[in-house]
Amino acid sequence: MNTIEKNDTLGFIGLGVMGGPMCANLLRKTGRSVLVFDTAPAAVNEAVALGAEAVGNVADMARRADIIFMSLPSISEVEAVADSLMKASERPSLIVDMSTSNVQRTRQLAKKLESAGIAFIDAPVARTKQAAIDGKLFISVGGADADFQRAFPYLEHMGSDVLHCGEVGSGQIVKILNNYMVFLTVNALSETITIGRRAGMAAEKLLELLSLGSADSFVLRNHGMKALARDEFPEKTFPMTYAIKDCALALDLAREGGVMARVGTYAHDVMCKARDLGFAQNYHPAVIHVIDGRVEAGLPGSVP
Repeated sequence: MNTIEKNDTLGFIGLGVMGGPMCANLLRKTGRSVLVFDTAPAAVNEAVALGAEAVGNVADMARRADIIFMSLPSISEVEAVADSLMKASERPSLIVDMSTSNVQRTRQLAKKLESAGIAFIDAPVARTKQAAIDGKLFISVGGADADFQRAFPYLEHMGSDVLHCGEVGSGQIVKILNNYMVFLTVNALSETITIGRRAGMAAEKLLELLSLGSADSFVLRNHGMKALARDEFPEKTFPMTYAIKDCALALDLAREGGVMARVGTYAHDVMCKARDLGFAQNYHPAVIHVIDGRVEAGLPGSVP
């Protein structure tokens, strides 16, 4: 892989739950200052305290940064920032979008940026906030090989698994479907635990035994043992609203491909019910409250 270019000036836009720790890893591990911008002053101040340099607006960053990383809520914010970058008198040569975004709109944006002389790769991240802090994210990248090679030395400071998945949009596909599988498995585990509890077995014991058989999985050992079995669903740990967004993106892909995603549609409906019943900011396995009937949701098949 390529080594870090000494003359690259870096920019980071979006210093939220994941973006803040990712930017911090760039600052610590590359040994250089990073230009930062966010609408939340506290997030900017935290990055500045670590050695970043704040800029007043996106146009200022466009004039000074060679590579700009973005970690934003959705494709709408990504498109808005990209428009501002394209209008600047000087522009970055590469944008690395680390947000989770709609695939079709991501590809359209890449073409628009290309016509303005700006290369683009999508590099959404998976795993937890702690993984972002530790620099152990799963980063799936879509884009031209040369652009991936240029970004890799920076991405490897933020992730332990950085994969080139193919053309622009491929990184989004892998990230979205990775999370989609997690949501479906969490739903299945919630039903399994509920059935087991009603039959007289504690969730902790049930999952311990299932982990020794063919039902074992990463989700069982993490989301299952650490959250579902303990009934622990803290806030600021991949909340329900984030999960709903990612599941909706997967269902968009299904519709575009003519796939009837029945299981995914049901999982999305359960999460929306949980959100509406007060679990919007809780860790998304809190769907078990709906599935086991502890909160009234009116879902078909809910345990009374």
